[in-house]
Amino acid sequence: MRDQRVEALARVLVRYSTEVKPGDVCVIQASTAAEPLVLAIFEEVLRAGGHPVVQLSPEEAPALFYELANDEQLDFVPPPARWAAEEADVRFAILAEHNTRALTQVDPARQARAQKARRALLDTQMRRSAAGELRWVLTLFPTHAYAAEAGMSLDQYERFYYGACLVDGGDAIAAWRERAAETRRLAEWVEGRSEVRITAPGTDLRLAVEGRRWIPCVGERNMPDGEFFTAPIEDSVDGEVTFTFPAVYGGREVAGVRLRFEGGRVVDADAERGADFLLQMLDTDEGARRLGELGIGTNYGIATATKEILLDEKIGGTVHLALGASYPETGGRNESAIHWDMVLDLRNGGEITVDGETLQRDGRFAI
Repeated sequence: MRDQRVEALARVLVRYSTEVKPGDVCVIQASTAAEPLVLAIFEEVLRAGGHPVVQLSPEEAPALFYELANDEQLDFVPPPARWAAEEADVRFAILAEHNTRALTQVDPARQARAQKARRALLDTQMRRSAAGELRWVLTLFPTHAYAAEAGMSLDQYERFYYGACLVDGGDAIAAWRERAAETRRLAEWVEGRSEVRITAPGTDLRLAVEGRRWIPCVGERNMPDGEFFTAPIEDSVDGEVTFTFPAVYGGREVAGVRLRFEGGRVVDADAERGADFLLQMLDTDEGARRLGELGIGTNYGIATATKEILLDEKIGGTVHLALGASYPETGGRNESAIHWDMVLDLRNGGEITVDGETLQRDGRFAI
């Protein structure tokens, strides 16, 4: 019998996050590890009158690709991937892995080359999303691998994850609508202001945000959700930041990341583990050394870091900064083949001020 929480999550994704309408072409992208959720979304899209298109790949495919692909194959963009970015009305992307370290031994240069070749897909998706032409949502299907990374059993992780998605009992859609009000209030408070300063042990960073739009995230793009974000003015970021949690990108983990910015650009970077990979990604293209996003977490139901950015960036009392591409709807102009979020915990001695006024201290909002 199918887990009722999986069916409830599918309903939230189709009926709330993307609001699938009759006639919508809906692409469902996942690995084979997510098959139960893929089927649940497939059924719910049909009930909503949409046209589900499943793009399911073997979980082992990415590791094999980076092991065997020649340069021409690294540069090749599959037509179905291009079609999904350019033509779909709705996109469901599901993270699901039985081995989160499968790409650990991959040459970072090969990953960077493949990402650069697929940059147009990211640009197209961001542009169409900002224009309202593409509705999309990213979620996760719990596996033993994610549970192990979070230091939990699978049962514990499932309870944690589905609880964070508000699908473990009651009316999840009503619950998300209620949560949305507070996140929107915070985003409205900071809208129209000029400068954000973030201070914490090892961190003192200033970012100009004048003229940029703040986007409240209330379960419409990520599930679970809970943040509000913008794009800093590209040449404005100055200072240093030391990230608290490990940063995972492309199946590679980097820990103890320290970055120093001058004039908006990373001029010095180091890490306690994975420094070579960090530097390779920073050299992907010109935009990779600039910030495309500043986000502030609001989901206090997620309290523990899990090494999965979908969850960790939402933790109430944290901020995250993304190297690389900015979301056009914020007014951001940074372009890059990467978008790499890194999280800073402010719950023990951190502060966010906006134009000199305290927004948050020690992880709690002051407004």
